[in-house]
Amino acid sequence: MDPESVKPGTLYVVGTPIGNVDDITVRALRVLKSCSVVFCEEFKVGARLLRAHRIDRPLESLNEHNEVEATERVLEYLRQGKDVALISDAGMPAIADPGLFLIRRILQEELPLVVVPGPSSILTALVRSGFSTDQFLFAGLLSRKPEERRRQLQALAEEPRTVILLETPYRLRQLLADAAAVMPHRRAYLGCNLTLPYETHHYGTFAELWERFRHSRFRGEFVLCFEGRPILSAPDRKPRRQWGRR
Repeated sequence: MDPESVKPGTLYVVGTPIGNVDDITVRALRVLKSCSVVFCEEFKVGARLLRAHRIDRPLESLNEHNEVEATERVLEYLRQGKDVALISDAGMPAIADPGLFLIRRILQEELPLVVVPGPSSILTALVRSGFSTDQFLFAGLLSRKPEERRRQLQALAEEPRTVILLETPYRLRQLLADAAAVMPHRRAYLGCNLTLPYETHHYGTFAELWERFRHSRFRGEFVLCFEGRPILSAPDRKPRRQWGRR
C-alpha cells in the first residue's frame, strides 16, 4: 500500500488525575483503551495509571530528556495510521509538563489532534482558595535562582489578578521565604496533595505561611495562590479586600 494513501492517526492529548486515581473521565478511559500506543512522562507513573484502570497498551516515554526524539516516534506512528495518546504524570500535558514541542510539530505537520480535558490542579486550587475567580494569572514555575525568583515575585506583587504558582516539592520553603520577604502581608492559600485523602489546606499571609512551614519537611505536591494587589478605592483610598479572614 502506498504510504501516502494511509489515513494518518490522531494524537490524543489526555488529561489524567492529579492525585486521586478515580478522577479520570469516561472519555479519557475510552481513548486510552483504543489508542495503539500511550506516551507517558515516566514509565512507573504511566504504568500505574493504566494498571489501575485495567488498560493494556504499549507504553513509551516522552519527557524533558527525550522530547525531540520521542516526538519523531510519535509522528512516525501517526503517519502509519496509528492513534497515539499522550499523558503526563498528572494533569494536562504541556501545562508545566512536556508536550508543547510535540503539539507544535503536530500543528505544523497538519496532523489530526484532539485534546481530552481532565482534572486541573490549577483550577482546583483557585476554587479552593476563595480568591477572586473573575480573572487570574497562572504564572507557572518561577526561576530556580534566588535573585531572579525574588525579582519575579516583586513583579507579581503588582498584579491585580489572583496569581497561581506551581513549584517542585523541595522548593516550598524557599518560595515561601522569598514571598514573605517581598509581600509579607499578602493573603495566600497553599493546597498540598490536592484530591488525595491526606490533602491539606493552609490559609494566611505569606508571613504566616512562612512561619508555619519554615521548619517543615513537607515534600508533597502543592499549588500556591495569592490574591491580587488590593485596589485602592476613592475617596478614602483604602484597600478593598476580596477575601475575608478565615
